[in-house]
Amino acid sequence: MATTDGIELDPALIVEDDTATQRRLARLLGGLAGGGVQAIDTAASIAGARARIALQVPRLALVDIGLPDGNGIELIGWLHAHHPQVTTVVISAWGDEEVVLAALQAGAIGYLLKEREDVELELALQNIRRGGAPIDPFVARRILTLLPAAQPAATANGDEHALSDRETEILNLVARGHSNREIAELTELSRFTIEDYTKKIYRKLAVGSRTAAVFAAKSRGLLR
Repeated sequence: MATTDGIELDPALIVEDDTATQRRLARLLGGLAGGGVQAIDTAASIAGARARIALQVPRLALVDIGLPDGNGIELIGWLHAHHPQVTTVVISAWGDEEVVLAALQAGAIGYLLKEREDVELELALQNIRRGGAPIDPFVARRILTLLPAAQPAATANGDEHALSDRETEILNLVARGHSNREIAELTELSRFTIEDYTKKIYRKLAVGSRTAAVFAAKSRGLLR
């Protein structure tokens, strides 16, 4: 298995209907610095992915959006509901704002574009392994233009969805790309406590991933 101080990526599942792209992503995963992913499976459709997952649940799923039997967002939502421990990242040629937001809300923690050079995708995959949530810069820039001007954060008085000071602190550290382990060290709390705070933040913001939480927080003016 390939592990670091962040997220375990082994085994991995690539859900992509183009054979050449399957091979490219498998090569990049297998060649990651510090120990590439050893067990890499592929599927060309949503049905094929579910069949593979029934045999072995991956730790990482790279999912395309346009698949022969449906939208990859359907698979992302299904994974988030049935196998929330799977780190799911979109790898697509589509950068439409609505599609990106839908994927993040469904549970994807990152969104990468196939058009990027190998070195850029390698850096993004290493970032995932360190616990990061990479969004292609072009995609992120387009999404940020959709966010309304920041409004003052709601106070805790009478608002059950308002974040506490500690939750806001942790959310800011998440936005800076820190993993749960790093946040635990910075705040001198246990990793389990950080995970519990993170779940509460997701629930209050009505999101399903770290990246979606950051975007939601930016739109509400919750980040410093």
